[in-house]
Amino acid sequence: MGTVRELAGEAVRNLRYGGPSVVLELLARTYLTYGRRMDGENAYDREWDLLVVLDACRADLMAAAAPDHDWIPEDPETTVALGGTSTEWLDRTFGDLPDDVLAGTAYVTGNPYSDSHIEHDRFGLVDEVWRYAWDDDLGTIPARPITDRTIEACRRGEFDRVVAHYMQPHFPCVPCEDAGGGMDLESFGEEPVSVWEELRFGRRTRADIWADYLANCHYALEEVELLLENVDAAVAVTADHGNAMGEWHLYGHVERVALPALREVPWVEAAATDRGTHDPAEYDRGRADDEVTDRLEALGYR
Repeated sequence: MGTVRELAGEAVRNLRYGGPSVVLELLARTYLTYGRRMDGENAYDREWDLLVVLDACRADLMAAAAPDHDWIPEDPETTVALGGTSTEWLDRTFGDLPDDVLAGTAYVTGNPYSDSHIEHDRFGLVDEVWRYAWDDDLGTIPARPITDRTIEACRRGEFDRVVAHYMQPHFPCVPCEDAGGGMDLESFGEEPVSVWEELRFGRRTRADIWADYLANCHYALEEVELLLENVDAAVAVTADHGNAMGEWHLYGHVERVALPALREVPWVEAAATDRGTHDPAEYDRGRADDEVTDRLEALGYR
């Protein structure tokens, strides 16, 4: 959504579902897009060997999860993400990097937007794990294949930097029952609206969704802990963006808005030593791909 006209058009389309609250959302998005500014920081401006990206992880979500993970400080550091959506983060993180930097980078990803928002030929490696390890029953890609492929990329020792992009804690909540937000691709369109629309329209409570969001974060962090035991690297854990949960009448993630709930993300540094506690599984990389659009729709993107 770029212009005021486009924002207004979306608001008109949504009025029949959201009523007057959609007008408030339009006003908020317009102001937060054109009236406020948050300058983000490119992760490549910091030192790390392995960058772990937790998709849609708010800074306060990481802080809430921290007590259960002893490698995370009680008061985790934060940074400002370069965008409010994955596409914006991908474009602004990788788009202007020098060729030699990207040539030394391996990008291991579960996010289907890699298909259209990065220049594959400029990277040392692009491993689109979502293409061959998607779980139709979960309606997303589970974390373990990302862990496995990241360990393999790190153990190859061929890259200056490795970026591991997990889809969690982005909904659906893998360890939760009926959390919503993803589904079997063949039945997409027959199920209720996304988790953020359910919150917006009062079908679920904020506390209920936060509990699932936090459970999904713990699920991802347990995989990060496995990584820390199986790679030799200086590791940084961050996020591409957060999620709005009603702040300024916004829900989910939105491009180009200066909203802390969307743009403030964690930055946690940890040292990793390969103790050889995990042997990565093998994956059938020749599995036929479904359409990229179907993958994105299953994650709640329209």
